[in-house]
Amino acid sequence: MAAALFNRAGEVLIAQRPAGKALAGRWEFPGGKVDAGEDERSALVRELREELGIEVLAAHPFMRLTHAYLERDVQLSLWIVEHFAGEPRPLDAQALKWVSPAALATEDILEADQPFIEALRQRAAPR
Repeated sequence: MAAALFNRAGEVLIAQRPAGKALAGRWEFPGGKVDAGEDERSALVRELREELGIEVLAAHPFMRLTHAYLERDVQLSLWIVEHFAGEPRPLDAQALKWVSPAALATEDILEADQPFIEALRQRAAPR
């Protein structure tokens, strides 16, 4: 499960995978694994509290996908976090940065998260 958090400028938060983790140095949307017996929304709230120190106040599922890495397949869902309390800070030794949806394609984002880029760009485009 991954999260798209937006600031007042309409930028989305991405996190750099820290040293010692698989694919270290690459960028991704914050989030993590759903534990056994946990629903996705509960996992979203827990992961963002643990990784960023924020409290999710309102969020909804946006899209779901499956990505095949060489070593395993992953199922990911992206949640739009509409409201949160606190200022995101790097509690998991990861770098954070805010990026406009239009500029996400220029970042070194994990392959599994790539389909989210176009969906978020379209969502942010003026209608």
